[in-house]
Amino acid sequence: MGTPQFPDLGKHCSVEDCKQIDFLPFTCDRCHLVYCLAHRSYIKHDCPKADKKDVTVVICPLCAKGVRLIPDEDPNITWETHVNTECDPSNYDKVTKKEKCPVSGCREVLTFSNKIKCRDCTIDHCLKHRFGPDHNCPGPKKPESGFPFMGILSRSKKDTTTNQAPASSSRWATSFLNAASTVRASAEASMTKLGSEISQKLQIARDGVGLSSSSNGSAGQVEECPQCGAKFSSVTTLVDHVEKVHEKKNQSRVFKMSIDVCPKCSKGFRDPVALVEHVERDHSGTSKA
Repeated sequence: MGTPQFPDLGKHCSVEDCKQIDFLPFTCDRCHLVYCLAHRSYIKHDCPKADKKDVTVVICPLCAKGVRLIPDEDPNITWETHVNTECDPSNYDKVTKKEKCPVSGCREVLTFSNKIKCRDCTIDHCLKHRFGPDHNCPGPKKPESGFPFMGILSRSKKDTTTNQAPASSSRWATSFLNAASTVRASAEASMTKLGSEISQKLQIARDGVGLSSSSNGSAGQVEECPQCGAKFSSVTTLVDHVEKVHEKKNQSRVFKMSIDVCPKCSKGFRDPVALVEHVERDHSGTSKA
């Protein structure tokens, strides 16, 4: 066997009826014997250990999953282990029941490559019914009104039309009205207090004009503004400063008020409470008690 240069070259096939010398022999990975090209497979040389390499999978009728049978283990034990550990009957419908096109009369099974999700209704359809007119698409969902209180007012309207009294309103509307009234009252009180303080300081400054003008000894006295702390050489200058600066600022604070516009009829309201009452009375079908 072999040549003088390579005495170990080539081996005989292990099959009794063959015994052919092969210079490129194959070694079986299960029985570890040498075979020629014709007898290299498990079936050709009837390998006694081929079942250890065999892969047998049984489909479970309960969960439709594949159960691999272990070669050196009883199939009944393998089956019991699967049923007690990983068998999930809810998976059967997911595997057996295929997703189909929702269009009536269409029996196309939806797969990864032939389904398209509609951008408007966000439902999967087949390629034939991918356009909106083909599957009677209802279109995108319409956004709600821009006025943030209309949804709550409409809910209160439905509640009052069923069993509640017409004069009752929702808890949210009541709390909103109370909060708006409190803010309005505090703002009015602050403006009144500021106006009274300015009037008192202005009156004191005017009363002191005659005294300061008649006395010459007080020429070096410095007058200070009670609002901004500015200093002036005479009371007259201080009075002009208060009338020109602080009274104008006070008036600008009073007149620079935000106006809320009704989104339904574009009617303007300076008071948010009046706006809510207007919406409930004229646009929601309920009246403020």
